[in-house]
Order: sequence, then C-alpha cells, then structure tokens
Amino acid sequence: MPDVMGIRGYDFVEFYVGSAKMTAYWFAKALNLEITGYLGPETGVRDRVSYYLTKNNLRFVVTSPARPDCYEVYGFTNRHGDGVKRWAVEVDSVDDAFRYATQNGAVMVAKPHRLEDHHGYVEQAAIRLYDDTELVYINRDNFNHIFKPGYCEPRQKIAIAAQDTGLIGVDHIVGNVRENEMNLWADYFNKTMGFETFVDFKPGDIGTKYSALLSKVVRTKDSKIKNPINEPFEGLKKSQIEEYIEQYHGSGVQHIAINTDDIVKSIAALRANGIEFLQIPDTYYDMLAKREDLNITEDINDLKKHGILCDIEGSGYLLQLFTKPIGDRPTFFFEFIQRKGAEGFGKGNFQSLFESIELDQKLRGNLDREPSELMPPC
Repeated sequence: MPDVMGIRGYDFVEFYVGSAKMTAYWFAKALNLEITGYLGPETGVRDRVSYYLTKNNLRFVVTSPARPDCYEVYGFTNRHGDGVKRWAVEVDSVDDAFRYATQNGAVMVAKPHRLEDHHGYVEQAAIRLYDDTELVYINRDNFNHIFKPGYCEPRQKIAIAAQDTGLIGVDHIVGNVRENEMNLWADYFNKTMGFETFVDFKPGDIGTKYSALLSKVVRTKDSKIKNPINEPFEGLKKSQIEEYIEQYHGSGVQHIAINTDDIVKSIAALRANGIEFLQIPDTYYDMLAKREDLNITEDINDLKKHGILCDIEGSGYLLQLFTKPIGDRPTFFFEFIQRKGAEGFGKGNFQSLFESIELDQKLRGNLDREPSELMPPC
C-alpha cells in the first residue's frame, strides 16, 4: 500500500557522545564504516564536532560538544550518556510529511527549513519522540555534496584497518519506554505517521521466569520502516527495560538492527574487529538441531561457532545476534540481522536472549529490584 507520508526509507541516525573523534574511530574500526564527512570549528561551526560515517545504505553521525556552552549536547550526554539523539526518514516532500504529522498530533521540534550552500540545499524538519529523542524528515534531492551543508571531507584521511563487515543498512530501530507508555507511543506513530501496528506482544509472550516486557511493532504499510516499542512488565526481578530506563534516565532508543546478506561472514568480521556479543549457550543449538521444521541453508555448526540465533517463521527464517552495550552504561546496543523470508523479530529466540542478558545484568549488580552488593575488587 502507498505510504501517506511519502517515506522512502531510513536515512541517518545521529548519536550524541562525549567524544565524537574517539567514537567515530570506534565505529570505523568495529563496524567497518568510512569516515566520509566532518563538521566543526574548521568548517565554521564553533560549538560542536560531528563525524559522518557511511557504508552502503548505513549513515551514522556522531556529535560531541566543542566547548562548554554547547548545552544541547552536554545536557543530553550528562543525563543519558552516549546515545541516539535523532533518527531520520527520507521523504518525497518535507513540507507534506511535516504538515500531515503535525495536523495529526505530532509535537513540533523544527519547522521545515533549508540548509543551503553552493552545492545546493537540503530540506528537513523534526518532531518529538521519546523524551529527548527526535524524528527528522529529510530530503536531499537538490544537494550534491557530503551529507548536508556545513560538512566537508575529513582534513586528514586515517587508514583504519578493519575486516569487511558487509553491513547494508538499518532494518529497524527499537525504543524503550516507561510502564504504560507503549500504547501511547504506538498510537502516536500510527496517527502522526500513518503507521500500523504490525505485532503486539502481550503479557506472557516475552520473558523468562525472572523478567518480562511488553512490545508493539509499528511500521509503514510498505514495511520500509519498522519500529518496535518496549515497556517493562512485572517479573520476579528487574527487567532489561527497567535497567535501561534507570541507567539512561528516561525513555529512548535501545538498539538499532543492521541488516546483512551474509550474517556468518559479518559476525566473524565484527568479532575480529573487536565487537563483544551476548553469549548463547550450547544447548540452544542442540535444541535447534532437533527442530522438525528446520530448513536452513546455513550449517548449524557455523551458527554455533559464531553464536548466531535462528528463528523459524512460516516458510522463512531469520538469523540475528545482539552485541553487549557498546558504552559504559548498560543502555544502547546493536543487533545484526539477516532475513530469509521472515518479517518478524525473533520471538523464538527471546528465551535464550533474555537469559543471556540476565547473566550480564547479574554481573553488573542490576538484576535485583533492590540494590545488591557489588562485586568485590579484583
């Protein structure tokens, strides 16, 4: 079905971080991205520094303050730590998309406007999402340079040795919200963006004997954009969503799923580049091998070797794996996914996934609802 917003797909994701230069190096090394653009004092922007990183359809921006009075970025990182400030969708018309969204209840952040230089212009606007997060509408049909006006090529190209990860683009973006906020945000997407609720995980669908969550997945009707929204649900111990909200100090983007067309090679390369992944128990693959509906082209031993999860869905399946949190706080992480005829999100893997997350929560002393004693010094 046609999209009422004229959405073409995901565009870029911008992270606010403590040090853009160091984070850009990590993204280039670990994810095998290329630093293709730079914005900062040398380009006429005095208060912040941004690096633009790309690979195939994947576009990330990392931004940090260049001086103490950059309150927007400092305020975000002081409260949340490193995290996703905004993500963007490319649209046919920024004016039309913004008008539809605001007429249907979207909270405005920035009206449609142009960023312009001698290379042309970029049109964009923004609306509010979870707490301090923003959703940007962007169109760069009339711009023929790096990312947006103000960005230049990095002054010094640094050769960063990394294995080719084969990453393609964003598959979906997941938000964590407080208890009783999930329906609010699902309705917000559906009303302001013309989305529909694709999946609704109810009590008992996702969880272990210790922790659980509720989740809804909203998407464009052509499935170009898919956004799960999670909220905590009562369990015996603290859920991963509760831990996120406590450590992040609010609701926000929990993880970004990046797709690949050969996840075995991608995970092998990502591990070689230094990415840390959740540990999947060997028993998972013993049970997987016994499934009568298992019809995959990959070797189970390869999946076991690299810790890759597999979920069967109808006549298709998907392969996925999750990193550990990439920053100091146990908040944001990445998922890597390969879809082979499956449109879901790995429901069959939730049990093993949650048990792996709970092991890390226990090591951090964050699994119990009441504060527990920290690990003694090594």
